[in-house]
Amino acid sequence: MHRKIEIIINNSELTAGTRGASLGPGAIMTAARRADNFYFNSYPLHSLPDFNHFLDQTSTTEFAKNIIPYKQVFETVAEKTQTVLKQGAFPLILSGDHGSAAGTIAGIKAAFPEKRLGVVWIDAHGDLHSPYTTPSGNMHGMPLSLSLGNDNLSYKKNTPSEEVVDIWNELKFKYTGRAKINPKDLIFIGVRDTEHEEDQLIAENNITNHTVETLRREGSQEIVRQVLKQLETCDLIYISFDVDSMDPEVTSFGTGTPVGNGIFPEEAEEILTLLAQNPKTVCIEFVEVNPCLDNKLNTMAETAFSLLESVTTALSK
Repeated sequence: MHRKIEIIINNSELTAGTRGASLGPGAIMTAARRADNFYFNSYPLHSLPDFNHFLDQTSTTEFAKNIIPYKQVFETVAEKTQTVLKQGAFPLILSGDHGSAAGTIAGIKAAFPEKRLGVVWIDAHGDLHSPYTTPSGNMHGMPLSLSLGNDNLSYKKNTPSEEVVDIWNELKFKYTGRAKINPKDLIFIGVRDTEHEEDQLIAENNITNHTVETLRREGSQEIVRQVLKQLETCDLIYISFDVDSMDPEVTSFGTGTPVGNGIFPEEAEEILTLLAQNPKTVCIEFVEVNPCLDNKLNTMAETAFSLLESVTTALSK
């Protein structure tokens, strides 16, 4: 089915632990221009304010770094995603860090409050921490807990400030008044680097993780078949693609938290295009390209752009 595509650019890296992800969307655009490809002149383009100037001062919110300005990022992403969807378009989102995804999920739910949303999270990490469990305080490790409305208090090890708790609780239920997704409607692909607290949350909620080993054994088409089968009672699907899901030895180390033994670009392409072709898929987001860390010039961004092109082709059929 042919989709009306609009591109949202969110350069925020407020929730990342390593600087440089804010340059990721621009690096992807540079990859297109170096190839004399006019992709970014082919679709409506929305560039959001990033609030990265707050990185030039010390964060005062332990266990949820930069949550005060992040609230603005969350709302900006959510409201633009909502607007694009309500106008009947398909948002393709290029973001700096993965904290953006909580805003994207909120925006989808704000546009379709009565629709059940499935989330396919293609990533090396679970991103299931909360201010109560985080080992780092970096909020790009928290978007799924925020969307699930689950603080994982059974494994609490931190005591965040009242200010952090107030903002966290506000964002958990903002635009919806309730949790935005159900654990049984969340599916991981390629997750392989998690902490104990996340492992417990995954186990207790029976969250599906299609590992790299399973992907190799069963193949991309079978994994996608299983994903769509599990999400068949959902009305909508959102796909969040973190480039660190891919094997850094095959692509590059151009991402903030690379993890070995990841999926191959060819596997990512097949998974993304098959999911994009499903009529329930309403939004796809690419995150965490960091050209400052790329050991092969701009290879990660070039790989991401190639995947973006393939997804666009699939959406245009």
